[in-house]
Amino acid sequence: MITIVDYKVGNLGSIQNMLKKIGASSEITSDPVKLESAEKIILPGVGAFDSGIESLKKYNLWDVLNEKALVEKKPILGICLGSQLLCQGSEEGKQKGLGWIDAKVRRFNFNDRNFKVPHIGWNYTNLQKKSKLFKEMYEEPKFYFVHSYYMDVNDDSGLTQTNYNFDFDSAVEKDNILGVQFHPEKSHKFGMKLLENFVREY
Repeated sequence: MITIVDYKVGNLGSIQNMLKKIGASSEITSDPVKLESAEKIILPGVGAFDSGIESLKKYNLWDVLNEKALVEKKPILGICLGSQLLCQGSEEGKQKGLGWIDAKVRRFNFNDRNFKVPHIGWNYTNLQKKSKLFKEMYEEPKFYFVHSYYMDVNDDSGLTQTNYNFDFDSAVEKDNILGVQFHPEKSHKFGMKLLENFVREY
């Protein structure tokens, strides 16, 4: 059973539908009591950093997420805003992130008009180290992005990089904690394979 965290900042149905396609059962919940029994967790999200952090606290999910990730070491996958919340903080706001990944979330800022903000569309990822998340992945994996901010990783948790005028960290992995800036639920066979690996390999 995959537990999808509902803190009212994202379209969760598409993630659940993709999990269903690969034969994985899941539940969507904002109940911290249900989250306490979770074996694998997906933390999705779309929107602003501060509102995401505030929502986790509002629904009493902050402490239980820390318990699951840091004490119980349960596999957790952050998606889009969910991946940014794993970091120390963001240029977008003033709230502190979960801090599981030593990274700062920064805003794209280009003088080149060829590079629009937000970054929207398909882009390739380059794997920086071996990972079960990309086990038997299709060649030249590309994923769907929609974001104005990106993770700037300071430790060895950087998993993939993507080029959008420069190379930025598009996925992270540190022990049981994973995050992807892109949307696997919108990335067809590549995203399906990634989610299948999260379900089967962790």
